[in-house]
Amino acid sequence: MLQLRNPDQAEDVVQETLLAAIEGRARFAGGSSLKTWLTGILKHKILDAIRRKSREQSLSTAGDDETGTVDAMFKQDGHWQEAPATWGDPEQALENRKFWEVFELCSRLMPERTARIFMLREVMEMTTEEICQECAITPTNLWVILHRARLILRECLEIKWFGHKKNEHRR
Repeated sequence: MLQLRNPDQAEDVVQETLLAAIEGRARFAGGSSLKTWLTGILKHKILDAIRRKSREQSLSTAGDDETGTVDAMFKQDGHWQEAPATWGDPEQALENRKFWEVFELCSRLMPERTARIFMLREVMEMTTEEICQECAITPTNLWVILHRARLILRECLEIKWFGHKKNEHRR
């Protein structure tokens, strides 16, 4: 869902993955766990779906809304408008199922292209070269998009997970 942002398309990709696994079960040599093998198939099916979608409609470049959101976080001199809040114990938060629900919500609030590129890098662990080729962007553009995604994600998590409100830091 995080990659495709369409429940029907996500369901189709999962079904295609299971079908490919059933049809290719003879090729599963057991060199990895079944979960790893299925995850690999799923990653390829997601990429195929993204390619199909990009052929049907071209991906737009990062919009003004995204740039405005990032710019609003900083003063003219480049320093934070508000210092980042302490997040407590991040390892404990990562284990919390509720955290992942909030993370998914925050990912959905990002511009679609930004969220997709962030997930390709951080969840699917694709290399810079693979992402640049897949999304037809330069490495510099990739790093800018990833930086913006992290800033947007940080702000969203501070508000929706850690409960920090905008002016709370100044008290």
